[in-house]
Amino acid sequence: MNESHTTEPIPNALLSQPDFAVPAALAAEADELITHYPVKRSASLMLLHAFQDHFGYISQQAVVWIAARLELAPINIYELVTFYPMFHQKPVGKCHLKICRTLSCALGGAYELHEHFCKKLGLDAKAHGPQTTGDGKYTVEFVECLAGCGTAPVMMCNDTFHEGVSLKKADEILKGRGQ
Repeated sequence: MNESHTTEPIPNALLSQPDFAVPAALAAEADELITHYPVKRSASLMLLHAFQDHFGYISQQAVVWIAARLELAPINIYELVTFYPMFHQKPVGKCHLKICRTLSCALGGAYELHEHFCKKLGLDAKAHGPQTTGDGKYTVEFVECLAGCGTAPVMMCNDTFHEGVSLKKADEILKGRGQ
């Protein structure tokens, strides 16, 4: 049986970053992280986190750079970026509001909470995926389990975890972030 395999470019939904340049400190950090693993490939997630911390998101160029440093094909890094929701495929706001939508939180009011934030910030509560305000200040998105089922609904504002978030508490969170 003669199987024909075609090589077509993989659709790449990541943003291009034409001015992409890896500062020496970030390259050194990447090289240091790689030394912590017996196989270079095992450092993939840590390098993605380091690049996201530096650039705010993972671009096409970051994927290619990381893949080359780890001696992998870019698809090996791209698949991680598109699989794990903690990696941003485009810039997010300075205040990133992540609302848990799994069962306990959904029953506890997560959808009302999401709609409340969207309404306050002029975003479409029915739109799919993360949404960022025009000024780039806020991003609102649903996420999967944040492991606070007993105190639902829960959310995160950047790296700060909030439990039992009422609409009043939501307003206080926004007020504390300048809204």
